[in-house]
Amino acid sequence: MEIRLEHTGRKFNTEWIFRNLSYTFESGSAYAVLGRNGSGKSTLLQVIAGNLLPSAGRVIYTHHGAPVTDQEVFRYLSLVAPYQELIEEFTLREMLDFHFSFKKLREGFTVGSITGLLGFGNTGRKPIRQFSSGMKQRVKLACAMFSDTPLLLLDEPTTNLDRAGTDWYLDLVSKHSAGRTIIICSNLHQVESGFCKATLSIEDYK
Repeated sequence: MEIRLEHTGRKFNTEWIFRNLSYTFESGSAYAVLGRNGSGKSTLLQVIAGNLLPSAGRVIYTHHGAPVTDQEVFRYLSLVAPYQELIEEFTLREMLDFHFSFKKLREGFTVGSITGLLGFGNTGRKPIRQFSSGMKQRVKLACAMFSDTPLLLLDEPTTNLDRAGTDWYLDLVSKHSAGRTIIICSNLHQVESGFCKATLSIEDYK
């Protein structure tokens, strides 16, 4: 999926978070959006996801050469972010069943096989509110990675992950990112987005 930003900007009240951003995220490539805390990385990702409207310019989506409207783009993307919530009353299986009732599973996977890949054992039978923060982050990543969507938007994807969890995330990306457009907002570029071949500094658009 290709995303083209044309003189795009977003402001809150009178303060510009970023502006005059013209950039093309090409289909099937991985990009790291870099910047200090509070610089606007997450806001840019929310604009790309269609959750926030740009205050200036526009965002143009294309999939296999066909235009995708702002209203339909949510069908083509998966998002992971620190502010994203899981339904904590659900068990792991209930959460995955619920998620994949809205998003198509990637070919070759089932909810059962994803549960196995998460490796929680009997812990997965507990309500999600009893999961550690790292376990919750793994669930969010699995929901995104195993959804059959051409666009992955990952905001600080190693949040709450220890070294083993970070290695699990990197292995997941390496195995399931082929042919997908990936945009990662990162404060830890070498750790979580070092494999990206292109970078965008949000602070260049203030």
